[in-house]
Amino acid sequence: MNPELEARDPRSVGDLLGALSRETGVLVRQELQLAVTETKAKALHAGHAASVVAVGGAAIHLGALALLAALVAGLGAVMPIWLGALIVGAVVAATGTLVVRAGIRALSQIDPIPREAVREIRTDTTLVKESMR
Repeated sequence: MNPELEARDPRSVGDLLGALSRETGVLVRQELQLAVTETKAKALHAGHAASVVAVGGAAIHLGALALLAALVAGLGAVMPIWLGALIVGAVVAATGTLVVRAGIRALSQIDPIPREAVREIRTDTTLVKESMR
């Protein structure tokens, strides 16, 4: 007898197609779970960057309040009072500006597309198409 014929799978074409369908379903579910996991990780990173922007915004706000206090003190008092408030306000506002810029830069670098999952789904789709031929 021919060894090639003996090595063949005894299952019918219908059984094989059914198994392929089930396995494809499992694979698609796993790929979707990967996409969800990847998206959650990116959302967490975006949330962190947004909180950095919020902290920077709060620092800018505090700096603006100090600058207003310097203006008020400058109008009603001698030079040293408002000058001190002006220096503190400028430093706080500059620091806040740097923090906000860092947060905005981090947000702009986030890629919202789950590229790994998309790549895996494309690969799987190609494999399934090739196996159906």
